[in-house]
Amino acid sequence: MPTNLTHLQFNVRPGNTGFYRELLEFLGWKSIHADDETVGAEDANGVSVWFLAIAADAANSYDGPGMNHVAFGAETAADVDAAAVFLRARDVELLFDTPRHRPEFAWGDDANTYYQVMFETPDRILIEIVYQGPKAA
Repeated sequence: MPTNLTHLQFNVRPGNTGFYRELLEFLGWKSIHADDETVGAEDANGVSVWFLAIAADAANSYDGPGMNHVAFGAETAADVDAAAVFLRARDVELLFDTPRHRPEFAWGDDANTYYQVMFETPDRILIEIVYQGPKAA
């Protein structure tokens, strides 16, 4: 049975939806709904992400059962660097010594790279912005 990804929903704390609205706008996703309690946006393929201000107070561990992180693909390594600037301007801590190249994740030959920035949202959702492709000359 062929399938495709249609959407992802993240439950977040009330008051944090503005962060996600700004982030998705920065990443170039098209807003399809935004109010104080819900933010929805879609990519060029119609895949949508939703952030709903309905989170229960619960512990979260990246390494526990469940999703570890969500990754947004960037078109260039410079876009990853721009994301780092965007995040730092909002006092978001960049994690795991990123942005940086991760040769252990690159595919193919030495001409390719995997360049990422990792961060935690105000709701402790781990997000990666990554460029995968040819290294800059």
